[in-house]
Amino acid sequence: MPLSPASSAPTSLDPFLSQKLRFWSLVAMVLLIYVHAYNLHPRYLQPFTPVDEPLGPGTWLQYFLANGVLRFRIPILFAISGYLFARREGAQPHGQRVWRRLRTLGLPYLLWSLLWLALLWALEQFPVTRQAVVDAEISPFWPRQLLSQYSVGELVQRWLVAPAPFQLWFLRSLLVYNVAYPWLRTAILRRPAIYFGVAGLLWFFMAPLPVVEGEGLLFFGLGMWLALRQKEVLAPPPWFRPMLWVALWLGSAALKTWLAFHVGPPFSFPMALGMLALHKVGEVSGMLAAWFGLNGLVRWCMAQGWFRWLTSFSFMIYVVHVPLVNYATELALRYGRAIPHIHLLTYLALPLLVVAVSVGLGALLRGLVPGIYAVLTGGRGLATS
Repeated sequence: MPLSPASSAPTSLDPFLSQKLRFWSLVAMVLLIYVHAYNLHPRYLQPFTPVDEPLGPGTWLQYFLANGVLRFRIPILFAISGYLFARREGAQPHGQRVWRRLRTLGLPYLLWSLLWLALLWALEQFPVTRQAVVDAEISPFWPRQLLSQYSVGELVQRWLVAPAPFQLWFLRSLLVYNVAYPWLRTAILRRPAIYFGVAGLLWFFMAPLPVVEGEGLLFFGLGMWLALRQKEVLAPPPWFRPMLWVALWLGSAALKTWLAFHVGPPFSFPMALGMLALHKVGEVSGMLAAWFGLNGLVRWCMAQGWFRWLTSFSFMIYVVHVPLVNYATELALRYGRAIPHIHLLTYLALPLLVVAVSVGLGALLRGLVPGIYAVLTGGRGLATS
Protein backbone atom coordinates (compact mmCIF):
# COMPACT_ATOMS: atom_id res chain seq x y z
CA MET A 1 0.00 0.00 0.00
CA PRO A 2 1.54 3.37 -0.95
CA LEU A 3 2.47 5.78 1.82
CA SER A 4 0.89 8.75 0.09
CA PRO A 5 -1.75 9.52 -2.49
CA ALA A 6 0.89 10.98 -4.82
CA SER A 7 0.98 9.39 -8.24
CA SER A 8 3.95 7.30 -9.34
CA ALA A 9 4.90 9.78 -12.05
CA PRO A 10 5.59 13.49 -11.51
CA THR A 11 3.10 16.01 -12.80
CA SER A 12 4.06 19.28 -14.43
CA LEU A 13 4.38 22.37 -12.25
CA ASP A 14 1.88 25.18 -12.37
CA PRO A 15 3.45 27.91 -14.59
CA PHE A 16 3.33 30.55 -11.87
CA LEU A 17 4.74 28.11 -9.30
CA SER A 18 7.61 27.39 -11.68
CA GLN A 19 8.26 31.13 -12.01
CA LYS A 20 8.04 31.56 -8.25
CA LEU A 21 10.59 28.83 -7.61
CA ARG A 22 13.02 30.40 -10.09
CA PHE A 23 12.48 33.84 -8.56
CA TRP A 24 13.22 32.73 -5.02
CA SER A 25 16.16 30.57 -6.08
CA LEU A 26 17.81 33.73 -7.42
CA VAL A 27 16.68 36.18 -4.75
CA ALA A 28 17.70 33.84 -1.92
CA MET A 29 21.21 33.68 -3.40
CA VAL A 30 21.48 37.47 -3.53
CA LEU A 31 20.22 37.72 0.05
CA LEU A 32 22.82 35.13 1.00
CA ILE A 33 25.55 37.53 -0.12
CA TYR A 34 24.12 40.29 2.05
CA VAL A 35 24.24 37.97 5.05
CA HIS A 36 27.85 36.96 4.34
CA ALA A 37 28.90 40.56 3.56
CA TYR A 38 28.30 41.63 7.18
CA ASN A 39 31.41 43.56 8.25
CA LEU A 40 30.89 44.53 11.90
CA HIS A 41 32.70 42.96 14.87
CA PRO A 42 32.49 40.17 15.78
CA ARG A 43 32.14 39.04 12.14
CA TYR A 44 31.02 35.50 12.80
CA LEU A 45 27.23 35.68 13.03
CA GLN A 46 25.20 33.45 15.29
CA PRO A 47 21.56 34.19 16.20
CA PHE A 48 22.76 35.54 19.56
CA THR A 49 25.86 37.44 18.34
CA PRO A 50 26.18 40.86 20.06
CA VAL A 51 27.79 43.90 18.40
CA ASP A 52 31.07 45.34 19.69
CA GLU A 53 30.70 48.61 17.76
CA PRO A 54 28.82 51.86 18.49
CA LEU A 55 25.16 52.00 17.55
CA GLY A 56 24.44 54.14 14.49
CA PRO A 57 22.16 54.05 11.45
CA GLY A 58 24.71 52.06 9.43
CA THR A 59 25.59 49.51 12.09
CA TRP A 60 21.94 49.09 13.04
CA LEU A 61 20.92 48.50 9.41
CA GLN A 62 23.64 45.92 8.83
CA TYR A 63 22.65 43.82 11.82
CA PHE A 64 18.93 44.26 11.18
CA LEU A 65 19.34 42.90 7.65
CA ALA A 66 22.18 40.39 7.92
CA ASN A 67 21.21 38.82 11.24
CA GLY A 68 17.48 39.47 11.13
CA VAL A 69 15.30 40.18 8.13
CA LEU A 70 17.26 38.17 5.55
CA ARG A 71 17.77 34.99 7.53
CA PHE A 72 14.84 33.14 5.96
CA ARG A 73 16.85 32.51 2.79
CA ILE A 74 18.25 29.06 3.75
CA PRO A 75 14.93 27.67 5.07
CA ILE A 76 13.15 28.65 1.85
CA LEU A 77 15.89 27.02 -0.27
CA PHE A 78 15.64 23.78 1.70
CA ALA A 79 11.84 23.81 1.41
CA ILE A 80 12.05 24.34 -2.37
CA SER A 81 14.60 21.52 -2.69
CA GLY A 82 12.51 19.08 -0.68
CA TYR A 83 9.36 19.99 -2.59
CA LEU A 84 10.94 19.51 -6.02
CA PHE A 85 12.69 16.26 -5.08
CA ALA A 86 9.44 14.77 -3.79
CA ARG A 87 7.47 16.07 -6.78
CA ARG A 88 9.80 14.17 -9.12
CA GLU A 89 9.37 10.89 -7.31
CA GLY A 90 8.57 8.09 -9.73
CA ALA A 91 10.41 9.54 -12.69
CA GLN A 92 13.38 7.23 -11.99
CA PRO A 93 14.33 4.54 -9.48
CA HIS A 94 15.86 6.01 -6.34
CA GLY A 95 19.31 4.63 -7.16
CA GLN A 96 19.33 6.47 -10.47
CA ARG A 97 18.17 9.66 -8.80
CA VAL A 98 21.00 9.40 -6.27
CA TRP A 99 23.53 8.82 -9.03
CA ARG A 100 22.24 11.91 -10.80
CA ARG A 101 22.49 13.94 -7.60
CA LEU A 102 26.08 12.84 -7.16
CA ARG A 103 26.74 14.46 -10.52
CA THR A 104 24.66 17.60 -9.91
CA LEU A 105 25.52 18.15 -6.23
CA GLY A 106 28.54 16.05 -5.24
CA LEU A 107 30.74 16.77 -8.24
CA PRO A 108 30.21 20.58 -8.19
CA TYR A 109 30.93 20.50 -4.43
CA LEU A 110 34.29 18.81 -4.98
CA LEU A 111 35.24 20.89 -8.01
CA TRP A 112 34.40 24.30 -6.57
CA SER A 113 36.10 23.47 -3.28
CA LEU A 114 39.23 22.47 -5.22
CA LEU A 115 39.07 25.52 -7.50
CA TRP A 116 38.87 27.85 -4.53
CA LEU A 117 41.86 26.12 -2.92
CA ALA A 118 43.85 26.80 -6.08
CA LEU A 119 42.70 30.42 -6.11
CA LEU A 120 43.57 30.82 -2.43
CA TRP A 121 47.07 29.56 -3.13
CA ALA A 122 47.37 32.18 -5.89
CA LEU A 123 46.09 34.95 -3.59
CA GLU A 124 48.69 34.03 -0.99
CA GLN A 125 51.49 34.79 -3.47
CA PHE A 126 50.85 38.55 -3.36
CA PRO A 127 51.26 40.61 -0.18
CA VAL A 128 48.05 42.65 -0.59
CA THR A 129 45.72 39.73 -1.20
CA ARG A 130 47.62 37.55 1.26
CA GLN A 131 46.84 40.08 4.00
CA ALA A 132 43.17 40.11 2.96
CA VAL A 133 43.06 36.33 3.42
CA VAL A 134 44.57 36.68 6.88
CA ASP A 135 42.27 39.55 7.87
CA ALA A 136 39.11 37.70 6.79
CA GLU A 137 39.74 35.00 9.42
CA ILE A 138 37.41 32.45 7.85
CA SER A 139 39.75 29.47 8.07
CA PRO A 140 38.52 26.71 10.42
CA PHE A 141 42.12 26.26 11.63
CA TRP A 142 42.33 29.61 13.43
CA PRO A 143 44.69 31.36 13.94
CA ARG A 144 46.32 29.69 10.91
CA GLN A 145 44.66 31.31 7.90
CA LEU A 146 47.03 30.41 5.07
CA LEU A 147 47.19 27.18 3.09
CA SER A 148 50.97 27.17 3.51
CA GLN A 149 50.41 26.68 7.24
CA TYR A 150 48.30 23.53 6.83
CA SER A 151 49.37 19.92 7.05
CA VAL A 152 48.55 17.53 4.22
CA GLY A 153 45.68 16.12 6.25
CA GLU A 154 44.29 19.60 6.88
CA LEU A 155 44.48 20.41 3.17
CA VAL A 156 42.44 17.30 2.41
CA GLN A 157 39.99 18.28 5.15
CA ARG A 158 39.80 21.79 3.68
CA TRP A 159 38.88 20.26 0.34
CA LEU A 160 36.41 17.57 1.39
CA VAL A 161 34.86 18.67 4.68
CA ALA A 162 35.50 22.36 5.39
CA PRO A 163 35.72 24.08 1.99
CA ALA A 164 36.90 27.67 1.63
CA PRO A 165 33.52 28.47 0.02
CA PHE A 166 31.86 27.51 3.30
CA GLN A 167 28.37 27.95 1.87
CA LEU A 168 28.88 24.60 0.10
CA TRP A 169 27.69 22.91 3.30
CA PHE A 170 24.22 23.34 1.81
CA LEU A 171 25.10 21.08 -1.16
CA ARG A 172 26.61 18.48 1.15
CA SER A 173 23.56 18.42 3.40
CA LEU A 174 21.19 18.37 0.45
CA LEU A 175 23.00 15.38 -1.05
CA VAL A 176 22.68 13.47 2.22
CA TYR A 177 18.96 14.30 2.42
CA ASN A 178 18.49 13.10 -1.17
CA VAL A 179 20.29 9.82 -0.44
CA ALA A 180 18.15 9.34 2.68
CA TYR A 181 14.93 10.26 0.87
CA PRO A 182 13.18 6.84 1.19
CA TRP A 183 13.70 6.83 4.96
CA LEU A 184 12.73 10.47 5.33
CA ARG A 185 9.62 9.80 3.24
CA THR A 186 8.58 6.92 5.46
CA ALA A 187 9.11 8.94 8.63
CA ILE A 188 7.27 11.99 7.31
CA LEU A 189 4.22 10.07 6.10
CA ARG A 190 3.94 7.47 8.84
CA ARG A 191 5.12 9.43 11.88
CA PRO A 192 4.91 13.11 10.94
CA ALA A 193 4.54 14.30 14.54
CA ILE A 194 7.71 12.51 15.60
CA TYR A 195 9.66 13.56 12.51
CA PHE A 196 8.75 17.24 12.67
CA GLY A 197 9.11 17.28 16.46
CA VAL A 198 12.68 15.97 16.31
CA ALA A 199 13.54 18.04 13.21
CA GLY A 200 12.08 21.12 14.87
CA LEU A 201 14.27 20.68 17.95
CA LEU A 202 17.37 20.17 15.78
CA TRP A 203 16.50 23.34 13.88
CA PHE A 204 15.71 25.45 16.93
CA PHE A 205 18.82 24.50 18.89
CA MET A 206 21.03 24.38 15.79
CA ALA A 207 22.19 20.91 16.80
CA PRO A 208 25.30 19.85 14.88
CA LEU A 209 25.18 16.44 13.22
CA PRO A 210 28.12 14.62 11.61
CA VAL A 211 28.60 15.59 7.92
CA VAL A 212 25.06 16.94 7.64
CA GLU A 213 23.77 19.97 9.51
CA GLY A 214 20.49 19.29 11.29
CA GLU A 215 18.89 22.65 10.57
CA GLY A 216 17.75 21.75 7.07
CA LEU A 217 15.83 18.61 8.02
CA LEU A 218 12.79 20.59 9.15
CA PHE A 219 12.35 22.62 5.97
CA PHE A 220 13.47 19.93 3.53
CA GLY A 221 10.94 17.65 5.21
CA LEU A 222 8.28 20.37 5.03
CA GLY A 223 8.82 20.68 1.29
CA MET A 224 8.58 16.90 0.95
CA TRP A 225 5.38 16.77 2.99
CA LEU A 226 3.74 19.51 0.92
CA ALA A 227 4.53 17.66 -2.30
CA LEU A 228 3.70 14.15 -1.11
CA ARG A 229 0.38 15.27 0.38
CA GLN A 230 -0.32 17.41 -2.69
CA LYS A 231 -0.91 20.49 -0.58
CA GLU A 232 -1.73 23.87 -2.08
CA VAL A 233 1.40 26.02 -2.07
CA LEU A 234 0.29 29.03 -4.10
CA ALA A 235 -2.87 30.21 -2.35
CA PRO A 236 -2.31 31.48 1.22
CA PRO A 237 -3.81 29.20 3.90
CA PRO A 238 -6.84 30.52 5.83
CA TRP A 239 -4.74 31.30 8.90
CA PHE A 240 -2.30 33.51 6.99
CA ARG A 241 -2.71 37.19 7.84
CA PRO A 242 -0.15 39.21 5.84
CA MET A 243 0.21 42.15 8.22
CA LEU A 244 0.56 39.87 11.25
CA TRP A 245 3.34 37.81 9.70
CA VAL A 246 5.14 40.88 8.35
CA ALA A 247 4.95 42.43 11.83
CA LEU A 248 6.41 39.27 13.38
CA TRP A 249 9.14 39.17 10.74
CA LEU A 250 10.25 42.79 11.06
CA GLY A 251 9.48 43.11 14.76
CA SER A 252 11.53 40.08 15.80
CA ALA A 253 14.47 41.34 13.74
CA ALA A 254 14.20 44.84 15.21
CA LEU A 255 14.01 43.58 18.81
CA LYS A 256 16.94 41.20 18.32
CA THR A 257 18.96 44.06 16.81
CA TRP A 258 18.18 46.28 19.80
CA LEU A 259 19.32 43.53 22.18
CA ALA A 260 22.54 42.98 20.21
CA PHE A 261 23.56 46.60 20.82
CA HIS A 262 22.16 47.20 24.29
CA VAL A 263 22.89 43.99 26.20
CA GLY A 264 26.50 44.12 27.25
CA PRO A 265 28.76 41.47 28.76
CA PRO A 266 28.50 39.15 30.49
CA PHE A 267 26.13 37.68 27.94
CA SER A 268 23.82 35.37 29.88
CA PHE A 269 22.35 32.09 28.69
CA PRO A 270 18.72 33.32 29.07
CA MET A 271 19.53 36.34 26.86
CA ALA A 272 21.17 34.13 24.25
CA LEU A 273 18.15 31.80 24.31
CA GLY A 274 15.81 34.77 23.91
CA MET A 275 17.73 36.07 20.91
CA LEU A 276 17.75 32.55 19.45
CA ALA A 277 13.96 32.38 19.82
CA LEU A 278 13.55 35.76 18.11
CA HIS A 279 15.82 34.57 15.33
CA LYS A 280 13.71 31.47 14.72
CA VAL A 281 10.48 33.48 14.78
CA GLY A 282 12.03 35.73 12.14
CA GLU A 283 13.02 32.78 9.94
CA VAL A 284 9.55 31.25 9.89
CA SER A 285 7.57 34.49 9.66
CA GLY A 286 9.93 35.86 7.02
CA MET A 287 9.59 32.75 4.87
CA LEU A 288 5.79 32.84 5.08
CA ALA A 289 5.51 36.61 4.54
CA ALA A 290 7.87 36.51 1.55
CA TRP A 291 6.38 33.41 -0.08
CA PHE A 292 2.71 34.38 0.20
CA GLY A 293 2.98 38.16 0.36
CA LEU A 294 5.27 39.09 -2.54
CA ASN A 295 3.44 37.54 -5.49
CA GLY A 296 3.11 40.91 -7.18
CA LEU A 297 6.88 41.39 -7.08
CA VAL A 298 7.41 37.87 -8.42
CA ARG A 299 5.08 38.49 -11.38
CA TRP A 300 6.68 41.82 -12.23
CA CYS A 301 10.25 40.52 -12.05
CA MET A 302 9.54 37.35 -14.01
CA ALA A 303 7.90 39.42 -16.74
CA GLN A 304 11.25 41.16 -17.32
CA GLY A 305 13.55 39.46 -19.80
CA TRP A 306 16.71 40.60 -18.01
CA PHE A 307 15.51 39.15 -14.72
CA ARG A 308 14.62 35.78 -16.26
CA TRP A 309 18.09 35.76 -17.81
CA LEU A 310 19.65 36.39 -14.38
CA THR A 311 17.81 33.41 -12.87
CA SER A 312 19.98 31.14 -15.03
CA PHE A 313 23.00 32.14 -12.94
CA SER A 314 21.67 31.53 -9.42
CA PHE A 315 24.07 28.65 -8.91
CA MET A 316 27.07 30.67 -10.09
CA ILE A 317 26.21 33.42 -7.61
CA TYR A 318 26.02 30.75 -4.92
CA VAL A 319 29.40 29.12 -5.55
CA VAL A 320 31.41 32.25 -6.36
CA HIS A 321 30.32 34.74 -3.71
CA VAL A 322 32.22 33.22 -0.75
CA PRO A 323 35.06 33.70 0.00
CA LEU A 324 35.22 36.42 -2.67
CA VAL A 325 32.99 38.79 -0.70
CA ASN A 326 35.01 38.22 2.48
CA TYR A 327 38.38 39.04 0.95
CA ALA A 328 36.99 41.96 -1.07
CA THR A 329 35.45 43.36 2.11
CA GLU A 330 38.82 43.37 3.86
CA LEU A 331 40.45 45.12 0.91
CA ALA A 332 37.70 47.74 0.74
CA LEU A 333 37.86 48.49 4.45
CA ARG A 334 41.68 48.60 4.50
CA TYR A 335 42.13 50.93 1.54
CA GLY A 336 38.90 52.91 1.89
CA ARG A 337 39.11 53.70 5.59
CA ALA A 338 39.25 57.46 4.89
CA ILE A 339 35.89 57.35 3.09
CA PRO A 340 32.94 58.36 5.30
CA HIS A 341 30.61 55.48 6.18
CA ILE A 342 32.90 53.00 4.42
CA HIS A 343 31.49 50.02 6.37
CA LEU A 344 27.92 50.72 5.27
CA LEU A 345 28.89 51.60 1.69
CA THR A 346 30.89 48.39 1.42
CA TYR A 347 28.01 46.36 2.82
CA LEU A 348 25.45 47.84 0.43
CA ALA A 349 27.54 48.02 -2.77
CA LEU A 350 29.95 45.10 -2.65
CA PRO A 351 27.29 42.35 -2.90
CA LEU A 352 26.00 43.92 -6.12
CA LEU A 353 29.54 43.88 -7.53
CA VAL A 354 29.90 40.23 -6.51
CA VAL A 355 26.63 39.42 -8.30
CA ALA A 356 27.94 41.15 -11.42
CA VAL A 357 31.23 39.23 -11.28
CA SER A 358 29.46 35.91 -10.71
CA VAL A 359 26.96 36.45 -13.53
CA GLY A 360 29.67 37.73 -15.86
CA LEU A 361 31.85 34.70 -15.17
CA GLY A 362 28.87 32.39 -15.65
CA ALA A 363 27.87 34.01 -18.94
CA LEU A 364 31.46 33.82 -20.19
CA LEU A 365 31.86 30.15 -19.30
CA ARG A 366 28.46 29.24 -20.70
CA GLY A 367 29.23 31.00 -23.97
CA LEU A 368 32.82 29.79 -24.46
CA VAL A 369 32.95 26.35 -22.82
CA PRO A 370 29.38 25.15 -22.28
CA GLY A 371 30.54 21.61 -21.50
CA ILE A 372 32.76 22.75 -18.64
CA TYR A 373 30.04 25.12 -17.45
CA ALA A 374 27.57 22.22 -17.36
CA VAL A 375 29.92 20.13 -15.22
CA LEU A 376 30.69 22.98 -12.81
CA THR A 377 27.01 23.82 -12.31
CA GLY A 378 25.59 20.32 -12.37
CA GLY A 379 23.71 21.15 -15.58
CA ARG A 380 22.03 24.24 -14.12
CA GLY A 381 21.51 27.46 -16.01
CA LEU A 382 22.11 26.11 -19.51
CA ALA A 383 18.96 27.79 -20.82
CA THR A 384 19.32 31.36 -22.02
CA SER A 385 16.06 32.73 -20.55
